[in-house]
Amino acid sequence: MPGTRNAPGHRAEERAEHRKHADYTGAVYGSMLAASVIVGAGSLGQFPRLELVLLLLLTGGVFWIAHVHAQLFGARLAQQTWERRVVLRVCRDEWPIVKAALPPAAAVAVSPALGLDVQGALWFGLSVAVAGQVGWSAAAARRAGAAWRQVAASAAVNLLLGMVIIGFKLWLKK
Repeated sequence: MPGTRNAPGHRAEERAEHRKHADYTGAVYGSMLAASVIVGAGSLGQFPRLELVLLLLLTGGVFWIAHVHAQLFGARLAQQTWERRVVLRVCRDEWPIVKAALPPAAAVAVSPALGLDVQGALWFGLSVAVAGQVGWSAAAARRAGAAWRQVAASAAVNLLLGMVIIGFKLWLKK
């Protein structure tokens, strides 16, 4: 039907449909990435909390750009012409990688108000990142229509992966 695409409710329907089929893979990946950044951040300078917050946000941003680039220059646009809406959709679809870095960064930023020293801030940020990883994986499984048993299995696997990351942190003793 001509003109239907630009009908007033079409954009809202399109956004609702996108949310319905949202892929949380990037958020799980971004949470795991944030946890890994915290584990590797052992040699911070004079302003360790600020440096860790910036490291989390900048690493999330860099990985977002890398994923957008891979999507655009990989399979998607190799055979297609450049269209602004495709580029914007890929940027939006990969944005959860950046969003997943925000809670651990916020945890580190508020850690002084909680009376945590730098090591406490690192552990708090790491805990928030792992909790995000587990939560996003459970949300993704549930959104995909998985049975509760599968949701629990997805969360358990991601908790195990998070514990491996925490194990690396303990092993590195940073």
